Amino acid sequence: MYQRLPHWLAQHIAALRVVLVLTLLTGLAYPLVMTAFAQVPGLDAKSEVTGADGEPAGSSLIGQSFTDTKGKPLVQYFQSRPSNAGTGYDATASGAGNQGPESVVDTADKPSLLTLVCGRSKAVGDLEGVDGSRPYCTDDGVGAVLGVFHDGGTSGRVTQAVSLNQACPAKPFLATYKGVRVTCAKPGTDYRHAVTVPVRGDAPAHPVVPADAVTASGSGLDPQISPAYAQLQTPRVARERGASVADVRELISKYTTGRALGVLGEPGVNVVELNIALDRNHPQQGA
Repeated sequence: MYQRLPHWLAQHIAALRVVLVLTLLTGLAYPLVMTAFAQVPGLDAKSEVTGADGEPAGSSLIGQSFTDTKGKPLVQYFQSRPSNAGTGYDATASGAGNQGPESVVDTADKPSLLTLVCGRSKAVGDLEGVDGSRPYCTDDGVGAVLGVFHDGGTSGRVTQAVSLNQACPAKPFLATYKGVRVTCAKPGTDYRHAVTVPVRGDAPAHPVVPADAVTASGSGLDPQISPAYAQLQTPRVARERGASVADVRELISKYTTGRALGVLGEPGVNVVELNIALDRNHPQQGA
């Protein structure tokens, strides 16, 4: 006569079977399949790139900062997008800034996302000789945000207006707000009870400086910039290299990739490979 296994034992045997099957699938079969797939011609390429001097110059999959020891842009190179990975493109510290659209007021130890964007846009505009203004940004490159006090708490007559991101003795970006003189922010003063009011200003709705020039990627490691940002930098790079704009644009086209599978993501220009190609084809004059 057939005797059933105890219920607790049957459960343990079933669990062991699941562990065994998953171990074979995910621990053995999957890695072997992926390893074999990686050997397919065209998929086994190395990401290491070689500089114009024949020495290793990084990876085509990880971006780099093209700046001097003081962090200033090297004008003969295309500039990458900002990075929050460590001190910039640190593969051991990949990550984002974790600041959202409501980050508009600077703190004592950290600028807001709005101020970061405003400052970067102004810097890019100055570097490229274009209008770097953006909505909700001041002329000096910080977030155009007021702290407004009302006699009724959050409503009623305005009694005080402070430019929160412009510490004294800075001149406020706005002279008056609803009939009240705007003052600079006094360091150490608590403005938490003020109503936060971003001010749009008269900047164009579509800024000249592209979004990827002022915002970091989620990983902080992306080596690509948008074709628009590459085109914005082209006149400067061509001038510094003594090359024609047409020749530099031809290189940009060569290192531009389209959308994945034709529909995913946006076209991008690999800055690392592009700058190495510039060193090979158009070395800087006098270098």
